[in-house]
Parts: sequence; structure tokens; C-alpha cells
Amino acid sequence: MQLIKDQEFGGERPLFAQNDLRLERITITDGESGIKQCRNIEAEDCRFYGKYPWWHVDGARINNCYFALGSRSAIWYTNDLVMTNSRIDAPKFFREMNNVRLENVQICDADETFWKVDNLHIKNVKLHGGTYPFMFSNNIYVDGLESDSKYVFQYCKNVEVHNAKILTKDSFWECENVTIYDSVLDGEYLAWHSKNVRLVNCHLAGEQLLCYVDGLVLENCTFDKLCDRVFEYSNVEADIRGHIENIKNPTSGHIVADSIGSVTIDENVRQPNNCKIEVR
Repeated sequence: MQLIKDQEFGGERPLFAQNDLRLERITITDGESGIKQCRNIEAEDCRFYGKYPWWHVDGARINNCYFALGSRSAIWYTNDLVMTNSRIDAPKFFREMNNVRLENVQICDADETFWKVDNLHIKNVKLHGGTYPFMFSNNIYVDGLESDSKYVFQYCKNVEVHNAKILTKDSFWECENVTIYDSVLDGEYLAWHSKNVRLVNCHLAGEQLLCYVDGLVLENCTFDKLCDRVFEYSNVEADIRGHIENIKNPTSGHIVADSIGSVTIDENVRQPNNCKIEVR
């Protein structure tokens, strides 16, 4: 593997079609497509300022690197990527990719990040700002996520989340096969129009949560006192610890809680309208 260190590269495509490179303390200055159409590239303690600096790379290792605001849309069509201990200030990262692993990464503008990624594994990642991260991605494993981005996890399949704190709205919309453990989910319209959603040891906050869900399971979950109109038009099996303020028009299943403020079953309920609701 060739070593290049302590250099600056600018202009267009300065490292085009290079293979088997280790980059140390390299700076990609203003310009476009600094690293493109490459294979087996390692970057250690590097800084990226120009646009689209890392496209069409198969086999990438990035550690302790910084991506500045100008490096928007930096990593696309890059497979088998591992990124660790890095900071990203630019939006629209990670698109059309396979086999992506991130650990100890901070993304400060998560707008349209992680689109159409298959086999995504993230650990101890922070997302800030922006809209629609994770859209159209599949086979996602998360252990440690803090996010205040809007509309996270839409149109995703096969998602497993542990130890997350997500402040958002419209999260997990139209998803399929989602399991979330030991997490805090705070925002409106959680998991609408999704299938096979399981929440274990989670705390939920927001309005009109978990509506239109087919195959919803809650195990040992708690609700914020302001939650209302929960479970509308959902097929649900729910074990709720503590109080839930309002349940509205669940379609079928079984809901048990320590206390329930009110239950609304009106003329708009859907058949079979046989959900059993009880206080423990």
C-alpha cells in the first residue's frame, strides 16, 4: 500500500482512479471529486473542504477525519466503508451505498443523509439538524444514536435500534420490520403506516403516536403524560407501564396499562373493532 502524507490536493480529480493508498494528514482543498473511482483507500487524520471528495470507492477506511461544510455530498456510491472518530459538518452524506459502518461519528448537518444505504451499522453516532436521514435504507443496526433531525427513518426495512435518544417528528413512517430497545422517542406521528414494529423498554412522547400500524407490539414501555390519540387504526399488543392518557380507535389486539385516562371508541373505528383494553 502506497503512503502519501502531509500534502494538499486541489482542483478536479487529483486522486482519480488510485488504488491501495494510505493517506495521512492529507488536505483536499477547494475543488471537486478529490478521491474518485478508487479502490482500497485509507485516510487517517485528513481534512476535506472541496465538493464530492469521496465517490465510487470500494473499500474505504476513514479515521479521525474532518469534513468541512463545503464537502457536501461527500461520500456516495462507496461500498465497504468504515468511518470512525470523525466529524462531518456538511449535508447529504452516504448515498447509494452497501456495507457502511460508523462509530463515534458526529454529523452536524444531517440533511438527507444515509439515503438508499443497504447494510448500515452505526454505533455512538450523533445527528444534528436537517431532514429525512436514513430514507429508503435497509438492514440497519444502531447501538447508540442521538438525533434531533426531522423525519428520521422513513421507508426503511429491517431496522434494529438500541440505546437511542431521538427528538423528531414523523419518524419511522412507512417502515417494515422495526425493533427498538431501551430508547427514548420524542415526537409526533411515530411509525404511522408501518408494519411489524416492536418497542421494548422504550419511553414515548408526542401526539398521535403509533397510528395505522399493522403488527404493533409494545413490551414494558412508558408514555409521557401528554400523549393522546394513541393507537388509532392499529393492530396492537401493548404492555404499558404507568399511565397512558388517551387511547383512540385501535382496530384489534390487546392493550394493558397501570392506568388509562380515557378511551375513545367512536363511529369512525375500523372493524373488527375487537381490541381488548384493560387496567392492570
